[in-house]
Amino acid sequence: MTETMRLAVALDGAGWHPAAWREPDARPDQLLSAGYWTDLVQEAERGLLDLVTIDDSLALQSSSRTEQDERVDQVRGRLDALQVAARVAPVTRHIGLIPTVVVTHTEPFHAATTVATLDYVSTGRAGVQIRVSARPDEAALFGRRTIPPFRPAELDTPGGARAELFTEAEDYVEVMRRLWDSWEDDAVIRDVTTGRFVDRAKLHYIDFTGAQFAVRGPSITPRPPQGQPLVSALAHRAVPFALVGRSADIGFVTPRDAEHAGDVLAQIRAAQDTAGRVDDTVHVFGDMVVFLDDEPAVATERKARLDELAGSPFTSDAQIFTGTPAQLADLAQDWQRAGLSGLRLRPATLPHDLRQITRALVPELQRRGAFRTEYPADTLRGLLGLPRPANRYAEGATR
Repeated sequence: MTETMRLAVALDGAGWHPAAWREPDARPDQLLSAGYWTDLVQEAERGLLDLVTIDDSLALQSSSRTEQDERVDQVRGRLDALQVAARVAPVTRHIGLIPTVVVTHTEPFHAATTVATLDYVSTGRAGVQIRVSARPDEAALFGRRTIPPFRPAELDTPGGARAELFTEAEDYVEVMRRLWDSWEDDAVIRDVTTGRFVDRAKLHYIDFTGAQFAVRGPSITPRPPQGQPLVSALAHRAVPFALVGRSADIGFVTPRDAEHAGDVLAQIRAAQDTAGRVDDTVHVFGDMVVFLDDEPAVATERKARLDELAGSPFTSDAQIFTGTPAQLADLAQDWQRAGLSGLRLRPATLPHDLRQITRALVPELQRRGAFRTEYPADTLRGLLGLPRPANRYAEGATR
């Protein structure tokens, strides 16, 4: 049997096409409601997907990747991704929940406690997608530092102000990981007879000092159910690839084709090796925006109609796929053979393309023996075949 493919969905607003909110089945009046997000995540869970990611940022959405725009014909405004994940967690049972947290301009102590809380609320299904903010307009919202105008090529080689933000992100992740371990698993006693609720000897200072953070700890939240919630990141270039290899459990990448996917994987695996993580499992998902319909021409026509509404052809950092679920299944298996764990699909419109994923793509992959027919575990680590890590501060632990 073909190795089981991993499937994830990236949720954002009414879908990833800027005119998606104008589709007949869209729900633009409910984008800021709990019910809207609950319906989407429950649909993803019905499709047995491994996880959903929930997008977020420090500034309003923009048609520009480097600055704000003045458009009023596209969705603007969003709910906090962590809060959304916490809301949908109690009404789901199996699917992993990975909200985005911007790690520039924010504090790792706060993020660590909120993600740990999400792991409790979801009974062990939490992760976090870390995002670096490299935009001057976002820095201006906080006023703590200035960031020069963004040039993507800066992320091809280490060094420089932009690459330093990714070094800072690595420190941020390290602080979170230490804080998640700052309570040993049996630190909470709850012994009514002796009156001891906590074994204080099993709470630990983390004493982290870096260029941007000096955090003593311990956390205010006991160790999460998974021990360590999963850390993920989106990566397009060499510096972010290194961040995934050195610090993450999951990487989301944007290959052009299967050959390019192999090249990207080689860079991530090299970073793992350099960081001494060669034996760790780091799942890498290929990102793709999808327009899915029963006939290829229908998908193509739908994209063209949305492009006309938006006033320009849709472009993306990820590959854009228009076609049938069966055609996408072929492509997904090609990318899997190149070494990717699976795909993270970005539905162009919601709920249409999400339902095409759960009700057409998934059954097609199941017929090929390439995707599960039931959930094998109740935690995100369990779904992804990752062990629960030992606590670094426990007696006898190796650091």
